[in-house]
Amino acid sequence: MTESHQPATMARYILKSAARWLAVIIIATNLAWFLAAVFLDPRSNFAGRRPPLSSEQIDNILVPLNLSPTQPLLERWWAWISGVVLHWDWGTSPIGDSVNDQVSYRMWTSAQLMIAATVLSVIIGVAIGLYTASRQYKTGDRIWQSISIVTINLHIVVVSVAVVAVGRLINDATGARIFYVTGAQSSGVTGFFPTLVDILQHLALPTVSLVIISYAGYHMLQRSLLLDNLNADYVRTARAKGLPRTTAIRKHALRTSLIPVATNVAFSIPGIFVGAVMTEKIFGWNGMGQYTVDTISNNDVNGAVAVAAFGAVVTAIGAVLSDALVVALDPRVRVS
Repeated sequence: MTESHQPATMARYILKSAARWLAVIIIATNLAWFLAAVFLDPRSNFAGRRPPLSSEQIDNILVPLNLSPTQPLLERWWAWISGVVLHWDWGTSPIGDSVNDQVSYRMWTSAQLMIAATVLSVIIGVAIGLYTASRQYKTGDRIWQSISIVTINLHIVVVSVAVVAVGRLINDATGARIFYVTGAQSSGVTGFFPTLVDILQHLALPTVSLVIISYAGYHMLQRSLLLDNLNADYVRTARAKGLPRTTAIRKHALRTSLIPVATNVAFSIPGIFVGAVMTEKIFGWNGMGQYTVDTISNNDVNGAVAVAAFGAVVTAIGAVLSDALVVALDPRVRVS
């Protein structure tokens, strides 16, 4: 296959892959709706009310929201799927909140935190992995191995408390509000640069916490892959031609060893968005992680389905990105 045909072939492959994943998303989302509708009971949210509500009063609240278990299951499903397909309306929670509004706000809130933390974790982890692999069993390698073993076993709560303490010490020492402990943004801030600075002040501490517990995984993975690739024929050939060990690793082994790392990052996207529950709770970020827990605890059928659909979409994006990254990183891979 000629190089001129590669972009067109790659584009067709991505479109076909996206079409396959679209079918998976549709099936997974509908399956999630049926499971949520069967196992989540919005009526239980009204148990223990004083004065208690009658079944008729509860139905008067839930039926207009298409959430009453007394309605036929297929009738509720048809109303829900019609709203999604025709109006992109994912329904409401048992207390009347729009699921669209909740997801759109929380999605971008999580994106600010998770994308920054993930990018930094990957860059730092890969850089340390490259450094330690090129200095196997030397002092630098042993020091970073020890640090990473400790950080990878730390709980996010412990790390967050320590980071918050350091942030407060810095605030006290400078006599200014350098870091904010809770929330994603202050109210009343206007202007591009003031808003940007305010976001960074809120973003700093939770990002540092996530990076501390996340970078070590990429460090260990990158180091192991690089050491395995050092024995590959193309690396040994490069070294036989006179290239130093570090140069051979950086120019030849690194590119191939980045492929599993890139795949790992791509498929971790769903967990990145909905998995940081403790971090969001500690730092007061109302993101997708906290929303995922809230939808289950509040028997929010529509919210739980929206979270499942969001997870399916980002999984599909991760899968397509993974394939594209493999081709970009390894020129030996060709799309058939």
